Amino acid sequence: MRLVSLIKAMSQGYSIELYFDPALENQVLKAWNVLARRQISTQLIEIESRPHITLFSSPFFDPSKIENIVKNFSSKQESLPLSFGSIGSLPSDDNVLFLAPTPTLSLLQFHSQLFDAMKKEGIEIAEEHRPDTWIPYCPVADEVPKTRMGEAFTVLRDLKLPVAGYATEIALVEYPPVREAFSFVLGNTVEP
Repeated sequence: MRLVSLIKAMSQGYSIELYFDPALENQVLKAWNVLARRQISTQLIEIESRPHITLFSSPFFDPSKIENIVKNFSSKQESLPLSFGSIGSLPSDDNVLFLAPTPTLSLLQFHSQLFDAMKKEGIEIAEEHRPDTWIPYCPVADEVPKTRMGEAFTVLRDLKLPVAGYATEIALVEYPPVREAFSFVLGNTVEP
C-alpha cells in the first residue's frame, strides 16, 4: 500500500489550463491567501500553481504535439468572459474546494472546440475531460482536512461573489512540480 502511495505521489502529468486576466487572477489569489492565513490550505501556493480552469489533464501528453494544436487553436479565439458565482467540492479524497464558473455557452464551446482539435490529431482525452462530462472549476483549496471543510466553505462564502473577468491565456503545465511548458494569449496571431 505504501508503494502505491509513493508511486502516485511521484507520477507526472500534464494539464492544459485556462488562465485569467490580472484582476480576476487577483480575486482568486485573495481566496487562496485567506485560506492560507487561517491555515486551512496552502497547497496551491506551495506548489506554485496559478489560478486556472483545467481543460484537460493526462500523464501521456506529448508537449511538442500539444503545442502546435494549442497555438493554432488559441490564435483563433478571443478572451473568454468568465463569472464565478458559486463554490463547490469534488467527491474525491483530495478534498478540493473550488469556485465554479457559470457554464456559459461560450465556455462550453471553447472546451468542445479544443477537444475536437485534439481528437482530430489523435490525442486521447480522459473521460472526465470530454465535453459531455467535463466539470469546469477553479481550485481554491486542495487537501483541506475533513474536519475543516465546513470552516473553509464559510470562509469562501464570505467572498463577494460573483467575481468576473476574462480567460486570456491558455497553457500546458507539467506537474509535479508545477512548471509551465508554454502558454499563448488568446487571439494572439503574432509570433513571439
